[in-house]
Amino acid sequence: MTNEIQRRLVHATGGVLPLGYVAELYSYRFLRNAFTVGVLAVVLLETLRLSGVADWRLFDRLTREYEQENPAGYALYVVSIAAVCWLFAPEIAVPAALMLTFGDPISGLLGSDERRRVKQSFVLLVMFGVCTLLALPFVASAAAVAGAVAATAADGATPTVAGYVIDDNLTIPPAAALAMTLVIGL
Repeated sequence: MTNEIQRRLVHATGGVLPLGYVAELYSYRFLRNAFTVGVLAVVLLETLRLSGVADWRLFDRLTREYEQENPAGYALYVVSIAAVCWLFAPEIAVPAALMLTFGDPISGLLGSDERRRVKQSFVLLVMFGVCTLLALPFVASAAAVAGAVAATAADGATPTVAGYVIDDNLTIPPAAALAMTLVIGL
């Protein structure tokens, strides 16, 4: 199994927590607290990894070249979902988290040519479709479409600011949550 597929499978496992909430296995408060504990764990792990104290092969396998000297995507993923869970109601935060946990890995597998600055049109269409479907059980169709457009935009391009790649793991949930909130507010 290639590192890219392994990365995407690990990515999708993060959807277990929001889905547990959807299945009413625990409360939204538990979900928020679980992601908060996750933030504390990734801060510790990233501090150990970036300082060189921890040099585990798992990090080498599951991080990309541009993440070697910067916070890894998995840490940004946990921080992003935790922030959305604390800032938004469940009907907004959960689909925003699912867009990252399931939409992004599907899009990533289809468009894993890392040299591209913008993903191919068919990959963007798949991301949009998946994200819309993920949001429809939670919000009205206009809000679902708005969230999917925002998630697709965040996923579709890979901007670099001051030499640092802005990872979509950090941007997909807040972009989707803000877009859905704006449409619901109209």
